[in-house]
Amino acid sequence: MARVEFRNIEKRFGDVTALLDINLTIEDGEFVALLGPSGCGKSTSLFLLAGIYMPTDGEILFGGHVVNEVESRDRNVGIVFQSYALYPHMTVRNNIKFPLRFQAGAADLDQRVEDAASLVHVGELLERRPSQLSGGQQQRVALARALVKRPQLLLLDEPLSNLDASLRLTMRTEIKELQKQLGVTTILVTHDQMEATTMADRIICMRDGQIEQIGKPDDLYLRPSSLFIAEFIGSPPINLLEGHAADGVLQINGVAFDCTAQAAGPVSVGLRPEHIAFADRGLSATVAHVEPMGREVLYVLDSAVGTLRVLQSGSSILHQRGETVSVGFNEENTLLFDRGTGQRFADARVRVAGAPDAG
Repeated sequence: MARVEFRNIEKRFGDVTALLDINLTIEDGEFVALLGPSGCGKSTSLFLLAGIYMPTDGEILFGGHVVNEVESRDRNVGIVFQSYALYPHMTVRNNIKFPLRFQAGAADLDQRVEDAASLVHVGELLERRPSQLSGGQQQRVALARALVKRPQLLLLDEPLSNLDASLRLTMRTEIKELQKQLGVTTILVTHDQMEATTMADRIICMRDGQIEQIGKPDDLYLRPSSLFIAEFIGSPPINLLEGHAADGVLQINGVAFDCTAQAAGPVSVGLRPEHIAFADRGLSATVAHVEPMGREVLYVLDSAVGTLRVLQSGSSILHQRGETVSVGFNEENTLLFDRGTGQRFADARVRVAGAPDAG
């Protein structure tokens, strides 16, 4: 397997800069996700690793060796494309065997095809053609084709986007378990935060061709480095309240908050919906909408500080539309951002002045 490094990587297409000064290390056997909106540079990064693109500047290293000039077929990289890219005129067997065409002298090629098919549970489909397979089966065949070379690096380009919701859940689990079993260094490209947070050891969140934040899923969710990360990660979306800070006091629409950060000027307070709770005392609000979500209930509230989304555990509906309620929050769960730079104030604490925590 391989330790992967990007050193000062840039990629330009004419006047368009797709990647700018990317520095990144992915450890041997690690499963990481490149996450971000369309056009952020995540697929370009993947294609650089695959050797489909060459960097404009910088170095790509596998296991400490620069591979900039190494041809794609010589990098021992397996890739699963979003479209699966199976050859319609070939059987499943020959699709899986295709990456081994440059190893014609090897004696165990047929056995390697059988082994790869068995790994992803398509052994009984080897004589079928892609048109005879379901979407999930095609996805498994594409994965077997990527694994048959016994690659040092496995690249997954939006591999689950063409599957229905229930099958995506199944394949997320299967791919993660397979990666653990094989120990292969794996990089997943996705715009789906659920895929990233459930499958990856670390997430590399990208924006406009640069890395915005790297961390474990909980790091990005609970300790986002910027407003962009706070808004991009999380469903239901984070509550963001706009105010003005000065001398340890934060004012939002006339409501005073105590603020421990050395913040001054326009700021945003971030509160995850599950971190706001109904309380006997606190901010007064009116229930504008109630949305049962199975094991949770989402409330949308109108309050003096703005619209608030509150996510309550359990299926019981405690409050009805039009009802007046009070809500509070634990200051440990507040996030404070500078609206000018978008950056988070580390270790900031915010609470309603004089109000108790919701706990």
